[in-house]
Amino acid sequence: MEVPMKNICFLVLFITLGIAGIDGVYGDGECGKSSPDMEAFKLAPCASAAQDEDAGVSDRCCSQVKKIGQNPSCLCAAMLSNTARSSGAKPEVAVTIPKRCNIADRPVGFKCGAYTLP
Repeated sequence: MEVPMKNICFLVLFITLGIAGIDGVYGDGECGKSSPDMEAFKLAPCASAAQDEDAGVSDRCCSQVKKIGQNPSCLCAAMLSNTARSSGAKPEVAVTIPKRCNIADRPVGFKCGAYTLP
């Protein structure tokens, strides 16, 4: 009877550590507990602006970029995410959006993958 109880205790400990690892390590990425793909959904108002540098940038887009851009690493991860790419966003165009929104405190020169925020 003692052996199965040890196995059960080990299993409970293993599950507890696994859950703590998911919340503590895997949940805290560039965008905190949110994934870059989830943040990219918030940038939906920027879809046309991320595909064409000559397209207008809406106030809703600029508002979201300013909010997410408080964490430049998260903004870059969202702009370079699979969700952004699958929506047709061009990374070289997407990184120009903060400048096109005239965001004064944007992270100029911030390295965003292979691109640099202007």
